[in-house]
Amino acid sequence: MTMLDVAICQAAPIPLDIDGGIEKATRLGREAIAAGARFVAFGETFLGGYPLWLDEAPGAALWDHPGTKALHAIMLERAVVANDERLLPLQELCDESGACISVGAHERVRRSLYNNQLLFRPGEPPLDHRKLVPTHGERLIWMRGDGSTLGVHEAEWGRAGNLICWEHWMPLARAAMHNLGESVHVAAWPTVCEEYGIASRHYAMEGRCFVLAAGLVQTKADLFVGLERVGGNAEAKALFEMIEGDALNCGGSMIIAPDARVLARAGDGEEILYAELDVAEIGQGLTSLDTDGHYSRPDVFELNVDMRAKDGVNWGE
Repeated sequence: MTMLDVAICQAAPIPLDIDGGIEKATRLGREAIAAGARFVAFGETFLGGYPLWLDEAPGAALWDHPGTKALHAIMLERAVVANDERLLPLQELCDESGACISVGAHERVRRSLYNNQLLFRPGEPPLDHRKLVPTHGERLIWMRGDGSTLGVHEAEWGRAGNLICWEHWMPLARAAMHNLGESVHVAAWPTVCEEYGIASRHYAMEGRCFVLAAGLVQTKADLFVGLERVGGNAEAKALFEMIEGDALNCGGSMIIAPDARVLARAGDGEEILYAELDVAEIGQGLTSLDTDGHYSRPDVFELNVDMRAKDGVNWGE
């Protein structure tokens, strides 16, 4: 199998409302699969929405801010967890169709939140990838991931993996994923602005793989709608009201070939972006550049990846 139909669902999340987001992701995923897609990608934290207030609301990072605390409590309560039955519609869609779906989510592990890009695949449990380093203000919300969630899914057409946002500027994370031999890579972003597009195209060229750079469409108005759907909160609403402007995540999703050319590009609104990938292009590109093979110097450089889960507490018998 050398031809693969893929899609990016560039859509508006339902902030804070995980259940509503799962319903929307299942509906859009089904639409993309019905149109022929065998691999479907959504942007960073589509389930729950990207926490725009961290960057856009003055004072959100101040110690003991009532709005920030209220929103954190809501996210903890609503976040997905391991073996979450609410995610079954996405798993069942993959099982019945044979397609894969990559979607970002807020995940709770014990009492901390993670930024997880979940890769649903037919007949197998979802593949987790928890963001290794939350960027700047994101550290107010998300815990750091570990090497246990660096992995790929093996399909008949090749291997697929995920990285999230600024992980694409972590050279060793890229090297580790290139070593796993991805054919399709999901670059999950809150929005694919110019520099994020550059990073995604660089990843495709460097890794000789197809990249689905998936962004969100999200507005200030969406935050108020999502907050009301989860019961409302006066402190959180006051924080949202401090945000200036309205259009804050503006799409720009791209599907990129292994030579960095853009096969398809979305606008700034909601749409499903499609492309047909010729997986044979990967082998052709490897003629001149294989950063994990003939263009590497293992006698000079060596990378060790610790894939142990770091739970922090080990209980003896």
